[in-house]
Amino acid sequence: MASQLLATKSIAELHEQESSGNELRRALGALHLTLLGIGGIIGTGIFVLTGTAAANHAGPALPLSFIIAGLGYAEFSAMIPVSGSAYSYSYATLGEAVAWFIGWNLVLEYLFAVATVSVGWSGYAVSLLDQLHIHIPAALSNAPFSTPLGRESFEIVTTGAIINVPAMLIVAGIGAICYIGIKQSAAFNSVIVAIKVTVIVLFILFGVSYINTANWHPFIPPNSGQTGVYGWSGVLAASGVIFFAYIGFDAVSTAAQETQNPQRDMPIGILASLVICTVLYVVVSAVLTGMVHYTELDVAAPVALALDKYPPLHWLGIPVKLGAVCGMTSVMLVMTIAQARIFFAMARDGLLPPWFGRVHPRFRTPSTGTVVTGTAAAIVGGLFPVKILGELVSIGTLAAFVTVCLGVLILRRTRPDLPRPFRTPWPWFVCIAGAVVCGAMMISLGPATWMRLVVWTGIGVLIYAFYGYQHSCLRKAASGAPVSPRTA
Repeated sequence: MASQLLATKSIAELHEQESSGNELRRALGALHLTLLGIGGIIGTGIFVLTGTAAANHAGPALPLSFIIAGLGYAEFSAMIPVSGSAYSYSYATLGEAVAWFIGWNLVLEYLFAVATVSVGWSGYAVSLLDQLHIHIPAALSNAPFSTPLGRESFEIVTTGAIINVPAMLIVAGIGAICYIGIKQSAAFNSVIVAIKVTVIVLFILFGVSYINTANWHPFIPPNSGQTGVYGWSGVLAASGVIFFAYIGFDAVSTAAQETQNPQRDMPIGILASLVICTVLYVVVSAVLTGMVHYTELDVAAPVALALDKYPPLHWLGIPVKLGAVCGMTSVMLVMTIAQARIFFAMARDGLLPPWFGRVHPRFRTPSTGTVVTGTAAAIVGGLFPVKILGELVSIGTLAAFVTVCLGVLILRRTRPDLPRPFRTPWPWFVCIAGAVVCGAMMISLGPATWMRLVVWTGIGVLIYAFYGYQHSCLRKAASGAPVSPRTA
């Protein structure tokens, strides 16, 4: 049974799946992929998590946290020997059971990322509407559930709110766009990316004049005595909190079957978007912590707070809030695209029911996966706050990437003959270091987040044991049993 659980799919099969019997529409080039990456990466990380990560963990050293998180992703992107998500890659290296574990964590990563960003989007949208004299009641724009203030807890408490209506509405709208088609989604994303990058550049150019360098001292505040609260452990903890802000790059890889030339365009799109976004993150976090003391930044809209402190910059308030809304809109768009295609890949392999792999006959999109993603994300985003959702997404992402880093080493040892267009230098150092860094960031996220991960993983184990293992196309093919075609 262990050998069946660890059965792997060959790299050739992965390439074959990308090129043959493809029901999705190939409409994307390298520029589209780069813009999708920027659309997925630039959003909540800049407009929301910069404040909470600086105030609670890193202080003015927040740029270091972004660099650490970015390097982790750069190493991983260089390790992928084929196009496709971490799920597909793990299927070729570590076997089906581990691929299921990573795929299940990618569900946590993408689906909950959509929900997380929708909550941040709601905060900025409500603030922007208030500035336009349109008031949405707090009871209809906040989560009804949260955790006790000021401490890590598995306990869930009520807040008195009814439901976060704006968060639910934006997810529903994004789901509709993704349902219609990848080409339309990419075009919409390109417009949104242009708007939000312009706004970010404006914030940097005008905000730099209001930097008070005293706010940067001490650059790394002394540790409070609690692990993860300032000091170097705080820098690392902040990296863990903001880690999921970078998942847009892996979301790009899920679009392999809709890319015209995935072997050439995929690495370009991933690496170009990663470099551009890391530079923007570092510069914005430096300007933000220079304009406002880090202890004041634990708010839902930290960039808006920085502008509110300086009357000459008030005119930038509406453009920045509009940019934040656009930025988070594109993040939700890219994450929804990615999650639907993860469902599509897992159904194609028999690990999920075939209806997850259904493709719309006209739009050529994974229609059922898109509907499931949008519905689930809307419900979760309407009920829970950013803090719970953001840390849950981060730990799920980190768990998947620890496994993948180790998988690269295993493949180097067991399959040295495979062609590798991009070889990771010093793999025994880079891969182990990547796994250790990701593991350390996981530890920094606290026991309550770990407990939620355990519960989520337990649910995944049950689904695999009672469905995925029984219906695996790879196992059926190995045993000579007939493999049912995936429902279109």
